[in-house]
Amino acid sequence: MSTPVAERVTYLVGGAALGAVSYAAYQKFAQKPRPAAITTQPVPVVPAPTKGPSGPVPQRSLDKIEKAKTILPFGFPGPVNDIVYRNAYVVSYNRRDRNPNWVAEHLTPASLQRMEGVDRQKSNFQEDANIPPQFRARLADYFKSGFDRGHMVPAADVKFDQEAMNETFYLTNISPQVGEGFNRDYWAHVENFCRSLTKSFPDVYVFTGPLYLPHQEADGKFYVKYQVIGNPPNVAVPTHFYKVILTERNGKYSAGAFVLPNAPISDDTPLERFKVPLDAVERGAGLTFFDHMDKNGLHDLCKETKCQIVLSRFHEAKKQSAISA
Repeated sequence: MSTPVAERVTYLVGGAALGAVSYAAYQKFAQKPRPAAITTQPVPVVPAPTKGPSGPVPQRSLDKIEKAKTILPFGFPGPVNDIVYRNAYVVSYNRRDRNPNWVAEHLTPASLQRMEGVDRQKSNFQEDANIPPQFRARLADYFKSGFDRGHMVPAADVKFDQEAMNETFYLTNISPQVGEGFNRDYWAHVENFCRSLTKSFPDVYVFTGPLYLPHQEADGKFYVKYQVIGNPPNVAVPTHFYKVILTERNGKYSAGAFVLPNAPISDDTPLERFKVPLDAVERGAGLTFFDHMDKNGLHDLCKETKCQIVLSRFHEAKKQSAISA
């Protein structure tokens, strides 16, 4: 049975699938890019006629593509999403919001093992030179902004190699997050929950990213409003964040989706309060997850394991200190 919070989030994200039409149109003109350290959606070209399950491409469609060459002779303006391949994750970067669209990682018991000499203290936040300068998030944007530089793939997930851990500090893997009560607390607990899943599941796939969801104001209407940090304003501050999790055990796949507000959350709040249907995140983010799978066959993650936040030893000590103070 869904919770009131889950029902409200599902309602809010249901009508927020912005940009889907333009992206679908762009895909018709674009070829798939070759794998590289970074790729962007290419300049459209006219594909050769091919036969598919329904036969040859209709002549009318080919005529429209030929006409498009005369409409767009100097290139397609976008939107362009930069795909960056790292040692431990893959990120799709949004040039308009200077935030990731999504960041994907694959957790296993082996990948979470700490190798000798790997230390977070050796890592530093850095701008991503793969992104054109005019579209980059910058370190100065976060300075005195009141927000933490929140990891989408946390450094604690990448302890097997120092270079891989360093890569989690690129700003293409970062979003502005409320610090006390969220990034340093409840969000960290959710990240720990994801890691703890590897004790029960040999393969855990996690997608993390921002959302910009509408909220209802006094006039009864819904608005999408969010802060932009930097001087001049440059980086959008998400209203919410999602985590989409897929686990595998003995050939059985289970999925869970969670949407959390970018705001302080009490440690006593059950994680399942933020559980939403997978398609709610897809509609809200304009994304499609696990499109190579039969999603109707996915099991409910929270029925296969207990979905609850897991406090790290550091946070347990912090909590006990607060109680005894």
